[in-house]
Amino acid sequence: MDIRVHIVNAFTDNGVGGNPAGVVLDADELNSQQKLSVASKIGLSETSFVSSSNSAAYKLEFFTPTRQIAHCGHATIATFSYLRQLNRIKEGATSKETIDGNRDIFIDGNMAFMEQLSPNYRGIEDRIDLFFESLGITDNELIENTKPLVVNTGNSFIIVPMQNEKAVSQIHPNFEAIHRISEDYDLIGYYIFSGTTRMAGRDAGTRMFAPRYGIKEESATGMAAGPLACFLNEKMKINKNTFLIEQGHLMNPASPSLITVKLNFDNQKICKLMAGGEANVMKTMTISI
Repeated sequence: MDIRVHIVNAFTDNGVGGNPAGVVLDADELNSQQKLSVASKIGLSETSFVSSSNSAAYKLEFFTPTRQIAHCGHATIATFSYLRQLNRIKEGATSKETIDGNRDIFIDGNMAFMEQLSPNYRGIEDRIDLFFESLGITDNELIENTKPLVVNTGNSFIIVPMQNEKAVSQIHPNFEAIHRISEDYDLIGYYIFSGTTRMAGRDAGTRMFAPRYGIKEESATGMAAGPLACFLNEKMKINKNTFLIEQGHLMNPASPSLITVKLNFDNQKICKLMAGGEANVMKTMTISI
């Protein structure tokens, strides 16, 4: 069986860079094992499979090269940006069905935004020594009066506040240790950040490690940028409702990415958020399974 896969770079920054995702349209007849086989052969961090839905505009299922996951930010943005370019959806509100329930999507010009949930926080004090060992850092390299936290807005990430870009760039991840901690806390991965950015007016520069899902480092992670924006607002008391998150600059080769996160509040608490960006279609390929 031949499967057409569209490679779409999501969260591009001024038209370049971004994070590539596979997008398979009209995937109703594929079973889970076939989808995993396609994702494995493509070899990208995530591939989105799009099929019909009785409860939303489309059903999206996300596969890494090794397993299915409930949500994927950059593959969602890639998918809905491509659907918009094909005129399958209009500007304004739309939605996706996932294995973890339905989520709102909003199309605003060239940008697609996806809903994430209100944040939950928990500490990692019981494994803090192994955590520091997994990154080769000490608590002296963290931003003063902060600590790493697990933040969940639909998926869990450890948010790690570092003092500057140099500290972020010099991290040497121990992927085996990160994998163990990710299993213990049911994480997608680590999201490391500082307030240093390449462009003025942006809020954080980041790196993301997710070896539990076969991803050593990723150039744009929408599902992690949401938790980071919540951390910046509620834990670091940065009083904003829109955050601009850079990622991918410190990879080799670099793939600059930009993620925009908009927070919604109820009684001064975050009740939900929308994370989004732009995407470019790069190529179409055929996978045989």
